[in-house]
Amino acid sequence: MPESPIRKLAPYAEEARSKGHKVYHLNIGQPDIKTPEIAIEAVKNLQERVIEYSHSAGNESYRRKLAGYYKGIGIEVDHTEILITTGGSEAILFALMSTLNPGDEVIIPEPYYANYNGFTVTAGVKVIPVISRIEDGFALPPVEEFEKLITPRTRGIIICNPNNPTGYLYSREEIQQLGKIILKHDLYLYSDEVYREFCYDGLEHFSSMNIPGAEQNVILLDSVSKRYSACGVRIGAMISKNKEVVSTALKFAQARLSPPGLGQILGEAALDTPQEYFTEVYNEYIERRDYMVGALNKMQGVICPTPKGAFYTIAQLPVDDADKFSQWLLSDFDHEGQTVMLAPASGFYSKPELGKKQVRIAYVLKKDDLIKAMACLEKALQEYPGRKI
Repeated sequence: MPESPIRKLAPYAEEARSKGHKVYHLNIGQPDIKTPEIAIEAVKNLQERVIEYSHSAGNESYRRKLAGYYKGIGIEVDHTEILITTGGSEAILFALMSTLNPGDEVIIPEPYYANYNGFTVTAGVKVIPVISRIEDGFALPPVEEFEKLITPRTRGIIICNPNNPTGYLYSREEIQQLGKIILKHDLYLYSDEVYREFCYDGLEHFSSMNIPGAEQNVILLDSVSKRYSACGVRIGAMISKNKEVVSTALKFAQARLSPPGLGQILGEAALDTPQEYFTEVYNEYIERRDYMVGALNKMQGVICPTPKGAFYTIAQLPVDDADKFSQWLLSDFDHEGQTVMLAPASGFYSKPELGKKQVRIAYVLKKDDLIKAMACLEKALQEYPGRKI
């Protein structure tokens, strides 16, 4: 089981704080955006006197309401095709365990969400990476690159759209290209769409659930964590029109009894969040993104594409080793009593050397904090002993 590149430097951050240093956490997708008040109030004003087990698939009232949410954004599903999970993480794990056997292979465009490594290790599945490049803004690799990697053991493709860690938003055309591949080879497409609401510059999200003719092949993975800035409630969903997949996943759900009760109450209430909440959040992330990407690209030797979705970017730094640099930031550096915590990108690649000079940065802090964090990072890059220009 691999370490998380997002969390593995936590002891060094604790050490920095013990020295009295302020640490700006750009390593983790924990937004400082407030959870919608309507969701908080639902838990605060709870009338139930016993927090009971729910159905293993989740509360029916929640699943019905969630089906309505999906229909509202053009995804036609029934509540029986939805399984409420303990976070998006469990949705991914249930999907893999329900459709793959040990030794099977899944293709993933890399860099990819680091925890996919942990989920595939748990399922005994082998990750076959197809490389996307920073020079192309991390666009989907050509169909031919996928075709080269398909073997008799290939069972599926995993994507995250918009992408974590790159912030790339796959277009309708790119998703439809993937649709052709999965239909041609009868593969599953595991589509992680937890950042659906965060698409920028006038671009629109196209769900894999809407690939024509692929209803039995697509498994949608979702979560309330980022959409409603409610990471700690641990509520996600696995959705598929493939009834055999859902009934199989339900057996895993029964083994863990039920998803979190309070989290479901909050998640159901959050579906009534007014549109102005999302408009405000959208504008906030645009401002943060534009400032941070601009600041990064002004730093000598730094390369940073402009992300089109989510709230992450991968930046290439003028350093010998991003892991060493990220650790040094916490253990040996401070600028006016402040420093920055980053996520080394080596952990987002199957071959760590591919991300040796890259870091994932999450622009989840308010702009004033980002300004201070970027000042720290620029100063650190100037002072770092392993600087490479």
